[in-house]
Amino acid sequence: MVQYNFKKITVVPNGKEFIDIILSRTQRQTPTVVHKGYSISRLRQFYMRKVKYTQQNFHEKLSTIIEEFPRLDDIHPFYGDLLHVLYNKDHYKLALGQINTARNLISKIAKDYVKLLKYGDSLYRCKSLKVAALGRMCTVIKRIAPSLAYLEQVRQHLARLPSVDPNTRTILICGYPNVGKSSFINKITRADVDVQPYAFTTKSLFVGHTDYKYLRYQVIDTPGILDRPFEDRNIIEMCSITALAHLRAAVLFFLDISGSCGYSIAAQAALFHSIKSLFMNKPLIIVCNKTDLQPLEGISEEDMKLVMEMKAEAMKTVIGEGGDPLNDEGVLLTMSTLTEEGVVSVKNAACERLLDQRVELKMKSKKMNDCLNRFHVAVPKPRDQKERPPCIPQAVLEGMAKQQAAEKEKRKLERDLEEENGGAGVYSASLKKHYILNNDDWKEDIMPEILDGHNVYDFIDPDVLQRLEELEREEGLRAEEEDDDFEMDGKELTLEEQEALAEIRKKKSLLIQQHRIKKSTAESRPTVPRKFDKERKFTSERMGRQLSALGLDPTLAINRARSKSRGRKRERSLDRGGNDGDVVMDMDVDQPNKKLRARSRSLSRLRSMSRPPGEVVAGEGFKDSAQKVKALKLGKKSVKKRNKDARRGEADRVIPTLKPKHLFSGKRSIGKTGRR
Repeated sequence: MVQYNFKKITVVPNGKEFIDIILSRTQRQTPTVVHKGYSISRLRQFYMRKVKYTQQNFHEKLSTIIEEFPRLDDIHPFYGDLLHVLYNKDHYKLALGQINTARNLISKIAKDYVKLLKYGDSLYRCKSLKVAALGRMCTVIKRIAPSLAYLEQVRQHLARLPSVDPNTRTILICGYPNVGKSSFINKITRADVDVQPYAFTTKSLFVGHTDYKYLRYQVIDTPGILDRPFEDRNIIEMCSITALAHLRAAVLFFLDISGSCGYSIAAQAALFHSIKSLFMNKPLIIVCNKTDLQPLEGISEEDMKLVMEMKAEAMKTVIGEGGDPLNDEGVLLTMSTLTEEGVVSVKNAACERLLDQRVELKMKSKKMNDCLNRFHVAVPKPRDQKERPPCIPQAVLEGMAKQQAAEKEKRKLERDLEEENGGAGVYSASLKKHYILNNDDWKEDIMPEILDGHNVYDFIDPDVLQRLEELEREEGLRAEEEDDDFEMDGKELTLEEQEALAEIRKKKSLLIQQHRIKKSTAESRPTVPRKFDKERKFTSERMGRQLSALGLDPTLAINRARSKSRGRKRERSLDRGGNDGDVVMDMDVDQPNKKLRARSRSLSRLRSMSRPPGEVVAGEGFKDSAQKVKALKLGKKSVKKRNKDARRGEADRVIPTLKPKHLFSGKRSIGKTGRR
């Protein structure tokens, strides 16, 4: 069986790319240097080699194109007509013919110039002949550039065509546009054909596969066909006509009896009669679709008469196949792809009819006669009047009975138990049921837990839960008694204490509420600086009033808050002189050590003044500021590359070697190329 795989055709380069590929290969694969000492014979060989090598490359490339594209006369007629419909076989053959002519022309040019190069009398003459030869070859390729571009377009379209096997079991779906053909193939196969509520959604052939009785069937969805003359049909319709004409398949003619496709039953019947010649010698089934919108019994008498005429035509194909003329079952079927009612029966009927026809054809072939001649069925002649029916031995019957019993008593697997008990995630498999013990009842016993050499179960009180409840009850009673002791009862307090207690509780609840509000809005609340505190909530005077109201002396707290608010600026301002200079003098005098006093003065000076970078300090080793500035510049420059490398990341485009040796050291000599 021939399989057509058009996806393996090599890409066809355009004219400019073709020339670049061949000349680049010639430059890389042939010598390129001529030395002064070469004799004239060696020079001739040098340039002849270049011309021959270029011609061979052109020949190989063009031959590959010619051989890989399918020849219309050698492939199946279905593909031959399909290519003619899609690409026009005259243009296709003309393009391949131009490629073949170019190949012959290039071979002739190379042959002529090699003859001339044999008699080249100087380096200049040989080089000029080589340039002329390669130039004429490239000119030939430039002239066939349109053909190369056309073949590349054809190659891309061929690669997108579905892989149809013309010789396998095939079911073909045809009919008017928008009658439900694509919906049907989506239901019975794994194909995913686009379905839309308008005509000509399907613009090319789509292939799906389905199974019936352990056999694979090929289902082809064809574009819709309109009822008009053959000459007026477009490329989309001609794809369907080509498939109907050349494929040996069971044909399903879809009929939309609801009229929702936009075409009446009379128009669909006219299409059926116009293309019925394509249905000859093929199993034909008329499928009345969209019965959910309009049942077959509810259509008008005229439409029913048209449907019956179509059924009668379909019956003729059954008689032509050698079928029973009285058996009209499976010729006219109803279906709804929306509710999926009748979809499986239509598929099964088509597969069955196709299978019967293929078996019948094989039985009529000569090959089957050759096979039957090798068989001999021995039939014993009757020797008396006694009947001898077929007898099955008792041992065989017993074996069959045992097998059936074993199938009934099939052992339950863990998967079955899992499905019965809630499925995965709910059922937990028991690991103990396969334990080998003297008594099967021991399998589900609780395993003893040993802690520090003792069995934990020996220390468990059987009445532990009851005792736990008693303890909890006792703790609850004790907690209630303690609450009674510590709870402040208003009856035991005086009137002033009761008012103070109420005030404290009120204050506590307010604080709790404020804290909760702050906590809930902490993320979105901005921090307000002290100078924008308009309400003056956090002042020392307010704190003093609150402490006085509570009967406390606020002096110490206010002094402490004020001392904390002062910063270091005040001390520095004292150090710079002014009104408080005598205080600084007192502080310096109080210090016991002269070294500490000198250090404090130098520190205060360092805080108040800074040195320029070029100033020389004693002990640094520089003779003047110019030398120091120069040394600092040299130091920065020395670490610049190190710092730059440290900051380099993965995304930085770095060229480590600007001139790699293998690209700038001339042509390689003959030898190994492992270093590259």
